[in-house]
Amino acid sequence: MMHKISLIFVPGAWHTPDCWGKVVSAMEAQDYKCIPITLPTTQSTSKSVNFSTDVNAVREALISETTQGRDVVILVHSYGGAVGASAIKGLSRKTAEAGDDKGHVIGLFMIGTGFVAPGMSFLDGIGGKPPPTWDADYENNTMPIKVDPINMLYHDLPEEEGKYWAGKLTNQALTSVTDGYEVSYEGWKDVPVWYIVTAEDRALPVEVQRMFAQSAEKAGADLTLQEIASSHSPMLSKSKEIVKFLEDAVVAFTRS
Repeated sequence: MMHKISLIFVPGAWHTPDCWGKVVSAMEAQDYKCIPITLPTTQSTSKSVNFSTDVNAVREALISETTQGRDVVILVHSYGGAVGASAIKGLSRKTAEAGDDKGHVIGLFMIGTGFVAPGMSFLDGIGGKPPPTWDADYENNTMPIKVDPINMLYHDLPEEEGKYWAGKLTNQALTSVTDGYEVSYEGWKDVPVWYIVTAEDRALPVEVQRMFAQSAEKAGADLTLQEIASSHSPMLSKSKEIVKFLEDAVVAFTRS
């Protein structure tokens, strides 16, 4: 049974779902239902929000779509990779009960991100302390960026556009990378994955991304690897190329 497809867009840390806007517009023009997610940890620095709050926000959208009989492709970026993969639990065809005629998550489209491991926080996954680019402010529960955000995230955008997006960055709750990881789940093992390596990335080095991909394949991921010569944010700087990758990925996911 063929189901209609919804696309759910998960941003990374510090970002509102507006960062997906160019891709959303292009896919809506092709009659895809697009659902950008606002992560609670980008809207509040209260310690009551954490990784699990973000996962629940994505999961609610997934359940809403699949119970309507729609199949879903999840697009994730950066920190959002752990969030989106964890939200998949129990919603893929692989884990569905026999006779289940609901929609399912059919694919994961990952950009400039890593592969979540059960019970391991984002901070643990990068060695237990922040990289040189941002700090952990435990008193205020924030993750202040310590470097020029344009250079870190948007160096291949026109100057004014880079300034615009840097101006839209939010305060990010530190608890997003430290707490709530009891809900973490290797959803990337349950569905086919397209993994887009951002080859000129200044936030997540390309060598690290390639290492992540190799490790995921060894762990059993059904992974299609692609590379794009871009900064950490190709959905902004190379949106046409990302749309083409996404179109090809959706075709592959629907054939799986």
